[in-house]
Amino acid sequence: MKIEFHRYLLEKEKTLYKLSTNQYFSKYSNYNARMEKLTKQELHNLAMNIVGKELEAKGYEFLAVNSTLNKHPQFVCIDKNNKKKFILVKAVSYPDDPKEYDVLWMETFKQHVEKFEAELYFAGVGLGNAENPLEEVMKDQPYILDYDGLIQIK
Repeated sequence: MKIEFHRYLLEKEKTLYKLSTNQYFSKYSNYNARMEKLTKQELHNLAMNIVGKELEAKGYEFLAVNSTLNKHPQFVCIDKNNKKKFILVKAVSYPDDPKEYDVLWMETFKQHVEKFEAELYFAGVGLGNAENPLEEVMKDQPYILDYDGLIQIK
């Protein structure tokens, strides 16, 4: 692990210092401290923005939007045929699989959605650091997106 991180820092800084690993880490130990990590709420908001853009592109009308972490659903929409849709958004960091969800919890929520004669969708959004997948996503830095769109829960 140290060797991979060491190479990453050398490439990132575009230098060819001939230092030992310990000297290099002490010299650059605050490298990532200069960048702020996204909080769980910020990751969730980023995921919601990604899903929200897809919903807008599909022509959905928003009836309710809830960006509070762990408060569901995140979106209540209607499509062009006035069919109500509940969308649950889950943001995960690499290496977690964005398509995985708690089946038991989803079944419980599905019963709630059926009371409203609506359709239930899951939007798992995977986010990773573009420069080093072993690091967390940083503010104002590129990220990798793993998102396959809405998954209907039947």
